[in-house]
Amino acid sequence: LGVLNHGLQRGFDSFYNYAGASPNRPIDQTRSALRKSIATQFRKVARYATNLFASSDALFNMAVNPLIVPAWTRMVNFKGNSQRSVDDVIDYWQDYHQGGAEKPLFAFLNLMGTHTPYYPPSNYIDHVAPSLRHDKQATKFITKFNGDAADWLSPDDPPLEDWQRHTLDGYYDAEIAYQDMQLGRLFNYLETSGALENTMVVVVADHGEGHGDHGYKGHSFVVYQELVHVPMIIRYPERFPAGKHVTTNVSTRRLFHTVLDVTDTPAPLAEDNPNADVQGLSLISSLNGRPDTERGIAYAEAYPPLNLLNILKPRKPELVEQLNLTKIRRGVYDGDHKLSLVDGKVENLFNIADDPSEVRDIAGDNPYEVDKLQEKMTDFLNDAMSQRLDSVDNGDVREDVIDNLRALGYIE
Repeated sequence: LGVLNHGLQRGFDSFYNYAGASPNRPIDQTRSALRKSIATQFRKVARYATNLFASSDALFNMAVNPLIVPAWTRMVNFKGNSQRSVDDVIDYWQDYHQGGAEKPLFAFLNLMGTHTPYYPPSNYIDHVAPSLRHDKQATKFITKFNGDAADWLSPDDPPLEDWQRHTLDGYYDAEIAYQDMQLGRLFNYLETSGALENTMVVVVADHGEGHGDHGYKGHSFVVYQELVHVPMIIRYPERFPAGKHVTTNVSTRRLFHTVLDVTDTPAPLAEDNPNADVQGLSLISSLNGRPDTERGIAYAEAYPPLNLLNILKPRKPELVEQLNLTKIRRGVYDGDHKLSLVDGKVENLFNIADDPSEVRDIAGDNPYEVDKLQEKMTDFLNDAMSQRLDSVDNGDVREDVIDNLRALGYIE
């Protein structure tokens, strides 16, 4: 994501990218004119080469060869740099307020450290998964896994053994612990500087990760809980009571409305657009026992990432067909029940309150619930399609950006 031309930087006054062969940081602005010019030109070449590999099936397949994966994942800062990212946010915050600025500041920090490949600092493995530290079998397995980029997001074939899932979980948890430490530094700065008193802090993930759960690895193709049930934490005592745990199903898209609500900012949408209801969709509306605007109904969907499919099709065509990997999967939540569909057909129904790991498909025993949730999904898709047809054409988005977003599985 960080090294592709995806257009996601639009809308920011300043956007710094810590991934790629030539990252850009705020400190670059202090360089001499000559150094900035050289860095800018090199960055253009590096970005062009990176996007060339991403847009060419032949080059992309060459890039995922296990012989060269370890080299480029480190050389191009594939997962960015969490320590530098946090350092720069702290420095920017200090400089911004020391300059006497009173205007509210919005900062978005995207940490990629928990993505594959897993290279957590060894002391975090000692802390989180000490049994793996000197386990030669686990070390050999994670080394092979880290070198096979095609395996990071592929279905299990053959299925992972328990010790292999345990190894992936341990290294993943160690990566999370390291990210927690980095975020802890940021939160400590906010607290000691006094900035936390008038700052709303949101911690959220855009997806989870599969480690052999339900036969899949990575975060593509499916809408099982390990991928879509993500943590979302908000600290802003003025509007969110401390310690309040909201169990209602909600969509992370509503963070958009929540931030607008807190800052008293109208939505940049037409008034008749359902998503323009800032106060109704703000997560503040789901607190204190009040009936939630969306009544505990939420939706999830997974578009097949084309770049990964182009790797899997020649290698395991029968698996792509058998698992319907070219089809869009969607899920709809209503209270305790969750229905998953593939290409519009029922795949399974779970009671996620009684069965959070989704191991007991109860679709056959609950035809009424299946029909009800299918109808909700149909209504949702029809409404979404009508909004798409009525929306303004985004003619300013280049075709290569659209192609990259589609390759990543972000759009249909």
